[in-house]
Amino acid sequence: MIKILLADDHALLREGLKKSFESAGDHVVGEASNGEEAVALARALQPQVVLMDLSMPVMDGIEATRRIREEVPGTRVAVLTMHDDIDKTRDAIAAGASAYLSKGTSFTEVRDTVLRVAEGDTVLSPAVAGAMLTTAQEVQDNQDLLSDRQIEILQAIADGMSTKQAGRYLGITTKTVHNHLNAIYRKLDAQSLTHAVLSAVRMGIINLDSAESDSSV
Repeated sequence: MIKILLADDHALLREGLKKSFESAGDHVVGEASNGEEAVALARALQPQVVLMDLSMPVMDGIEATRRIREEVPGTRVAVLTMHDDIDKTRDAIAAGASAYLSKGTSFTEVRDTVLRVAEGDTVLSPAVAGAMLTTAQEVQDNQDLLSDRQIEILQAIADGMSTKQAGRYLGITTKTVHNHLNAIYRKLDAQSLTHAVLSAVRMGIINLDSAESDSSV
């Protein structure tokens, strides 16, 4: 059972999501109608995942995500929004969001994403990543920045694998994967796994070609 906090200024949407999650056996511990409430409730209720809208009054979802990740590090954030704005997507990821979904996504995919985020995974949508890359600066040749193993790990993540799956695929332990990821974060000056993957794509270190054919990512 996953403890979830819903943050959206549309009451009907929150009500529908709450019923769907609870029918699936999860526990919606609270609801917030603005970003400030979301931060306060995250501190008080310690949910595993906050399902966060971006456009909310008082405090937007991007700032709320940043505050929650700073003040409640055990709580992860999955963005669920109607906006496809590239800058907002990039800002949400930089703020620490572990997933970014559109409100046209099916509930089954939303719940699967929330479950993966609760387990510590970062869910990278190839469609979202591709949209962000259309405005990226000129690709740089930085293959020597990371080791071959680190590139293999990032490519596996970009192809839709979890950290556990990447470890099994490469024949190494999950702990070793995380040790490499920590080194990658330092080298790429990244704050999250999604940020690291997107940075590596922009720099020409890895690509998303194989991931785009996998609709389950």
